[in-house]
Amino acid sequence: MAKFVGYRCSLCQIEYAPGEVTYTCPRDGGNLDVALDYEAIKNKYQPEDILSRTDPSLWRYRPLLPVTLPDGEATPLHAAGGTPTYRLTTLAGPYRLRNVWLKDESRNPTASFKDRASAIVVARAREIKADVVVTASTGNAGAALAGMSAAVGQKAVIFAPKSAPAAKVAQLLVFGAKVILVDGTYDDAFDLTIQCADEFGWYCRNTGYNPFTAEGKKTAAFEIWEWWRGAHREFHKRIGEETDHKPLTVFVPVGDGNIISGIHKGFKDLMQLGWMARMPRIIGVQAEGSAAIANAFHGNTETITPVSASTLADSISVDLPRDGVRAIRAAKETGGTYITVSDEEILEAIAELGKVGVFAEPAGAAAYAGLVKGAGLGVVGGEDPILVLNTGSGLKDVGAAMRAVAEAPIIEPALEVVKKIL
Repeated sequence: MAKFVGYRCSLCQIEYAPGEVTYTCPRDGGNLDVALDYEAIKNKYQPEDILSRTDPSLWRYRPLLPVTLPDGEATPLHAAGGTPTYRLTTLAGPYRLRNVWLKDESRNPTASFKDRASAIVVARAREIKADVVVTASTGNAGAALAGMSAAVGQKAVIFAPKSAPAAKVAQLLVFGAKVILVDGTYDDAFDLTIQCADEFGWYCRNTGYNPFTAEGKKTAAFEIWEWWRGAHREFHKRIGEETDHKPLTVFVPVGDGNIISGIHKGFKDLMQLGWMARMPRIIGVQAEGSAAIANAFHGNTETITPVSASTLADSISVDLPRDGVRAIRAAKETGGTYITVSDEEILEAIAELGKVGVFAEPAGAAAYAGLVKGAGLGVVGGEDPILVLNTGSGLKDVGAAMRAVAEAPIIEPALEVVKKIL
C-alpha cells in the first residue's frame, strides 16, 4: 500500500508529489508536512491492529509511517522508541498537582528523543540509496544519526559547534561518524551542512529542514495516545467522570521547534484517522536565553525574529528556529501556550527529577521546570492530567548536572569523620 502520497507546504498549502521535492517548499521555503493516504490506512487498519502488536519500538506504528524498516537482525535502528512513562507522585504534591506523569526518552538507544527522527531518516536514506547522510547538531541529533547509521553501515557526517558537550562529541566519534567541529553556533553549522549537501549530493537530516524528521518525532505522540488509552480509564475510575472535560496536557521542551511540531503532527494523524477522540493540549517550554518561538507566540505573530541564544541547555539553544511556525501552531491550535524558564530553574528541575530516579539533561529538565512555573501561573492545576517529556539523559552533559547539586565532601577514611558529616 502506498501510504506516502507526497508533501504539503505548511505555509502556502501547495502539494507536491513524493519525487518532486526533498526538503522545503521551493516557493516560500516553508516546512513540508508528509502527506499520508488516510482513507487507505483507515480501510486496512483499526487501532487494535496496532495495539495488539508485540514490537515495543516505534516500528509498531509502521502502518502510519512513510518509510519501510530495513531488513536484517535487530540493531539500534530497530530499537528506537518504546520509552517508559512514570507517575511522579512525590513531585506532584508540593504544586498541588495530583496527576503528573513523565515520559523518559533517555531510554532510547543513544539516550535521547532524537533517535526517533534519525531512525526514520536513515530508513529513508536506505530507500533512496543515499551514499552519505549529513546533519548539524549540538550533540543529540548527531549522536542519534551516527548511532543509527552505524547500525546499518550508513556513512554519516556530523557538523557540531565546538562548544558541544564532550560527552555528546564522544558519542559521535565512537559511532564512527565523520565529525567536524565548527567554530561558531548551531545555526552556523546548520547553514554549512546545507551547503555541503548541495555541493556533494549528501542527504541532509537537518531538523526543521528534512520533512522525515517530524515523521520520526510524531511516534512519541502515538505512544502517548496508546499509553493514555489505558491511563485514562484508571484516571477516571479514581477521580470520577466529572473531570472528563479536562484534556491531557503535554509539556515539551522546544529549541528549533521540530519535536513539538512532530508531536502535534502525530496527534493530528490520529485525529484524521478517527482513532483519537480529543486533541491533547500542548505546552512548549523554552529557555529564557533561547526563546524566539515563545516571543513570537506571545507577540501573536508567526514571524520568528532570531535571538542571540545563550543557555546551558545546549540541545534547545537556537538563534533562528527552523520549524518555528509549526511550533507556534502546535500550541495555538491545541489550546496550549509557551512558558520560558531560566537556567537556574532548569538546574533546580534536574535536581528535583533526580530525587525520583530520573537523570535528565538540561533540555529535558526544562519541560519539568516549565510545569513547575506553569503551576504557579495557573496554566495547570488540581486534577489536570499532565505528561512531561524528558528528551535526554543527564549523562549527555555531566557538567551541567554537577552544577545542579552540591559537591560531595572529601574526607579521611575514619568513622569519626563520617559521624561528624552525618
